[in-house]
Formats: sequence, structure tokens, C-alpha cells
Amino acid sequence: MRYVADMMRTCLIIAGVVFLTAFLGIVALAISFLGSSERTVHKIARIWGKGILFISGIRVRVKGMSFVDPDQSYIFMANHQSNFDIPVLLAHLKVQFRWLAKAELFKIPVFGKAMRKAGYISIDRSDRKRAFLSLKEAAETIQNGTSVLIFPEGTRSADGRLRSFKKGGFVLATEAGVPVVPVILYGTRSIMPRECLIIRPGDVTLRILPPVDTKDFHRKTKDALLEKIRKIMETAFHSGFRGDMACSN
Repeated sequence: MRYVADMMRTCLIIAGVVFLTAFLGIVALAISFLGSSERTVHKIARIWGKGILFISGIRVRVKGMSFVDPDQSYIFMANHQSNFDIPVLLAHLKVQFRWLAKAELFKIPVFGKAMRKAGYISIDRSDRKRAFLSLKEAAETIQNGTSVLIFPEGTRSADGRLRSFKKGGFVLATEAGVPVVPVILYGTRSIMPRECLIIRPGDVTLRILPPVDTKDFHRKTKDALLEKIRKIMETAFHSGFRGDMACSN
């Protein structure tokens, strides 16, 4: 009986998300064609994130926002457990940032085009040359004063625990020379695990950790930076890990 109720609620949520995505995607595109800046389009994306959380019955608690200077550029690195990580970060990471996201997301009708208009950066991991160009574009974004957000695991975790990290983000960090801010998300997997489509309301914690200086690292020592950030995130993650449930009937 609970499963049927969950499925009915999920269908209503998905319908609401599709409508909100299409509507705000069109608004973002219209505004961008009128000459508005990427910053304005990103603000619309924040409204999109807040709307999805409201429709889905998700409450978010934020810790550590005081570590972030809104006038400083950073590379934010967050763990990735669920599709709901994206709206949570958009709604509650209250700084201007651009996603470094997998190319497949940019192929979604309306949504993908709006992402491009917001200045978000596509990375195609199947093409090494294009991936390198994406990192170069991200470095230019950072040098122009805007932060970038990356999921260093590359994809959602199947069991809720941290996966191994991709190296691209750490090449970017050593090239840009800006601090890395580790970000930990708890609770999103309980809302929508990777292995199923059921969406359940719940509580999420967004924890922002102190920035890590990258000035002493360079491309040849990027692996050392990777290990340092992973250790920080793993320690923080396990201190709050509650064993988020998987999909069940």
C-alpha cells in the first residue's frame, strides 16, 4: 500500500517538475535572448531548484556557509548521491557558480539550452580533447571571477558512499590556483536513490567545509591534492553518514 502511495506521489512530483522545468527553461531562454547576463539566468535556475524542493517536500539545513566569501572565486566539490543534489545545491549554495556537468545533461530539450545560456560548462568524458577544452573554459570562467561546481566522483554513488574521484577537477584546481571548497550532502539518497524512480519527502543537510588552498600544488602534484580533498570529504561524510536507505517496495 505504501509503495502505491509513493508511486502516485512520485508521478505528481514528476509532472510538477516537468512543468516547472519547461516553464522556467523557456523564461531563461527568453531572458537570455533579450541580452540578460548569465548571472540572471543562474538566478532563475535557483528559483527552479527551490521550486523542485518545495514540490517534493524536501527541507534543507545548511551548515558552514560562513566559510564562503561571496567575492572570492572557488572550485566547489560535492559528493553525488541523487538527482536531487542539483536542485539542493542550486537553491541553497548562495553564490554565483557554474556547473561543470556531463555532456548528456545538455541534450535535454529546453533544460539543456537553458544550461548553456546560464554559462554552465559541458564536459564530454568520452572525448579527451573536448574534455581538456572544457577544463580550459572552466579555468577562464574562474579567472573572470565566477566559481565552478564539480562532482568529483563523476556520477551518482550506487550505495551512498564516496566513489573514486576523477582527476579533471584537480587539474582545473591546480591551473586556476583558487581554493577548493569541499561540500557534503546528506539525505538526498533517501529521497531518490540511483536505482529507482520513487521520490520520498525528507530532510537534507548541506554542509560546506573550510576552503583548501591550492597554491602549493601544480599539475604534477594534482594526485596529492586529490587525496587531500578526498580524505577531508570522506572524514566529514562518515561523521554524518546515517546509512541512507535504498529503494524498496
